[in-house]
Amino acid sequence: MKVDFYHLTRSPLDRVLPRIAARLHDAGERLLLLSDDADQRRAIDTLLWTYAPDSFLPHAEAGTGNDGAQAVLIAADPTPANGARNVAIVDGRWRDAALGFDRAFHFFGEDHIAAARTAWKALGERDGIERRYWRQGDGGWEQAA
Repeated sequence: MKVDFYHLTRSPLDRVLPRIAARLHDAGERLLLLSDDADQRRAIDTLLWTYAPDSFLPHAEAGTGNDGAQAVLIAADPTPANGARNVAIVDGRWRDAALGFDRAFHFFGEDHIAAARTAWKALGERDGIERRYWRQGDGGWEQAA
């Protein structure tokens, strides 16, 4: 199981998330976007329709259509109703439910740094978890750990 920690210091989530979601979609993978914040879920829904004029990323908010058919599903519940094996935690709050996926992307900013450190340490004590910590440098993303 892989867990990628993305420390957002230069680019906001709305610049980083669509690229990762599109990359997974292009590879034929499904993704669950997880947030407890209803306003954030609505904003991400809008973002995925508008982030690039020349692209289309099929997605929906959970419960608004056929969840099982969605390549990208935006939800508050960590249950992958779309069959996703990838989860992106976008509200900064780690959930151990992410460990049921093949890969987790944990996005957090300065306001969640202490919690991210706690999650990083706890995951390091578990078997079968490959952790990577990414931070934004001058030339883009750099793997720091």
